[in-house]
Amino acid sequence: MSTGLPDDWTIRISRTHNHEYYFNKQTEESQWEPPAGTDMDALNDYLSKKLHIPTKVRVRHLLIKHNQSRKPSSWKEQEITRTKESAIEKLKSYKDEIERGDITLEELAKENSDCSSHSKGGDLGYFGKGEMQPPFEKAAMALQIGDLSNIVETDSGVHLIERIG
Repeated sequence: MSTGLPDDWTIRISRTHNHEYYFNKQTEESQWEPPAGTDMDALNDYLSKKLHIPTKVRVRHLLIKHNQSRKPSSWKEQEITRTKESAIEKLKSYKDEIERGDITLEELAKENSDCSSHSKGGDLGYFGKGEMQPPFEKAAMALQIGDLSNIVETDSGVHLIERIG
């Protein structure tokens, strides 16, 4: 099966980041993005089938905004005044409830998420690389289906993420 990469380029996996990168065997240059001239359809097919690295994932999440969030308001609150520390404590409590099996992330998101996706139980649908804020994307891509993340901080607030596809 072809990787879709130009001659002299290969795919390697970073042990530090658990993520693929691209290495030119001739020049010993490495980079995170596919090199110019890559057949992206062939590369995505190779990554998803051979390396089992998802090129798209589907997640649901629970977002708690705080007063330092990029947009400190939501469908629930006109002006969010809680501190970042308070938002993190709230998420820790929710995570404990989920892990005990008392409630699902989907149920919590419907009532408590500051994201407009609350109406869909936090379901964000499928997304690929470059479509979400980097910390969110990195956490989501690292999850296996059914896994729940630790607390993830982004410019939007703090999140719990569950991979569902």
